[in-house]
Amino acid sequence: MSVKLNAGDTFPTINVTKSDGDTVTLGQPRECFSWQAVFVYRGRHCPLCTRYLNDLANYKEQFEKAGVDIIAVSADSKSQMQEQLQEISINFPIAYGLTEEQMKTLGVYVSTPRSEQETDHNFAEPGLFVVNEEGKLHVVDISNNPFVRPELGALANGLNWIRDPKNNYPIRGTLAY
Repeated sequence: MSVKLNAGDTFPTINVTKSDGDTVTLGQPRECFSWQAVFVYRGRHCPLCTRYLNDLANYKEQFEKAGVDIIAVSADSKSQMQEQLQEISINFPIAYGLTEEQMKTLGVYVSTPRSEQETDHNFAEPGLFVVNEEGKLHVVDISNNPFVRPELGALANGLNWIRDPKNNYPIRGTLAY
């Protein structure tokens, strides 16, 4: 049985390595931001992830307008992530090395590769975790396959609306059973 993070939960402490070699704690935004959106992606082997990461770069400014930092992370190795960087044009941090224990902590679905040609390790299916200034999970979306992910324009607009103080929008879905 898998355990899923619930809206309103404190986001767990998970450290990963960014493409520049620095270690980063997921859910802790860079200095000029108060929130962070953590995008978990399947890895280099997934063409839909490549497309999604490239598309995400187009929305970076809208996320920043809402005060939301973005980072993407996968279970890929350093070399696989470096290969991925050749296929994407991004303007946000990307990290690698998400372990199976960390995937379990996040509650994302985990898949085994269909073949050695696909990849050489179990990998996370897509997940999105938006962590607010209190370290609480404000928005969560996980999928068990690569075909279902948040539409980035709607997500960016929604986060801008949520973050607008006049809307006083609380964390929704906190009654998880």
